[in-house]
Amino acid sequence: MKHHLRREMKAKLGAMSPEEIATKSHAASQRLMNLPEYRDAQVLMLYLPIPQEVDTASLALHAWQEEKIVLAPKVDWSQRHMLAVRIHSLDDGLTTGAFGLREPTVGNPWPIEEIDLIVVPALAYDRSGGRLGRGGGFYDRFLAEPGMRAVTCGLGFDEQVVEELPAERHDYPVSILVTDKELVRFELPDSAPPHSPNATSG
Repeated sequence: MKHHLRREMKAKLGAMSPEEIATKSHAASQRLMNLPEYRDAQVLMLYLPIPQEVDTASLALHAWQEEKIVLAPKVDWSQRHMLAVRIHSLDDGLTTGAFGLREPTVGNPWPIEEIDLIVVPALAYDRSGGRLGRGGGFYDRFLAEPGMRAVTCGLGFDEQVVEELPAERHDYPVSILVTDKELVRFELPDSAPPHSPNATSG
C-alpha cells in the first residue's frame, strides 16, 4: 500500500513545473513564518530539500536574519540514524550525499531537548497529522528520541495532502501541517496512539 502511494505521489510531484514549485514554496514558507511557533523558536531544524520538495531556503535566510539557530539533518546511513547539526550557510559546509541529499559536512550533534521547532518533510500528509516518508524511517526514529520536545511541522504542497494514510505504531505524526493553501493543527491526546490525532483547522 505504502509503496503504491509513494510511486503515485512521486509521479504527481514530478509533473509540477519548476515555476509552480517556486511559487508554491514561497506561499508555504510565508505561511510557516507567520506561525507563533516559528516566531518564538530560537532553535529551528530545517530539511535541505531535494527536487519536488518545498524549498526551505527562504526559511533559513529569514531565520538567520532573526538570529535564530538553524539546524539541518545529517544522516549516518550505516547506523540508520539522523542527527541535527548547526549550519551557517546554504552554500558552505554542505555536501551532497546518498540519494542526492545535501547535509552538513562537519558539526557536533545539537542537543535534542534544545530544539524548538522541526520542519518535517514527507511525500504525503493526511488530515490526521500522519505523514508518508520515503521509506527510511529516519524522521520517525529521530522524533521519537527521549528528550524530544520540539513542535513538529509538516511542510508540503497542497497536492501532497490526502484524506487518510495507512499508519503503523512507529509512524510519528506532525502537530502542524502547512501548505501553500492551508494551515492545519493537530491535537495529540496523551491516551491516543501517535498516529491518531484529532485535527483542528486554522
